[in-house]
Amino acid sequence: LYGTLIRFGFAEGQFKADPNDGLALKGTLITNAVRCVPPENKPTTVEIKTCNDFLIRQISALPRLRAIVALGRIAHDATLTALGERKSRCAFRHGAEHDLGRVRLFDSYHCSRYNTNTGVLTPEMFENVFRAVRAYLG
Repeated sequence: LYGTLIRFGFAEGQFKADPNDGLALKGTLITNAVRCVPPENKPTTVEIKTCNDFLIRQISALPRLRAIVALGRIAHDATLTALGERKSRCAFRHGAEHDLGRVRLFDSYHCSRYNTNTGVLTPEMFENVFRAVRAYLG
C-alpha cells in the first residue's frame, strides 16, 4: 500500500514500518471500516455496523474530500452506508469508479497477503486503481 501511495504522490518518504521512518501522507487519510481486528479477520455485521458511526464522523470531518479508495467489499459497503447510498446502486468490482456526487468511490480488492500471494490482486491491478484516482484528482 505505502509504496503505491508514494509512487502516485499520495505519500512521500520511505515506509519501513517504523513510526520514525519519515513517511508522510499527502492529502491522504487511511482509515478502517472496522476499527478492531475481528476473529479470523472476518468482521461480523454487528462489528461493521458498530464501527460505521466512526466512519461517518471521519468522512463528515473532511469537507474537501473528493475521492475514497475502498480496499475490499467490506470497505466498499461500509463507505456506501456511511454516505447514505444504497448498496444496490453501486456494485463492488475491482477497478470500478462510482460517482456519488461530492465524492467518487474507487474499488480495489483488499491488498491482503492472501489476495496478493494468490494473484487475486496483482501489483499492476492495484496501481491501476491509484492511477485512476490520480487522474481524477489531477
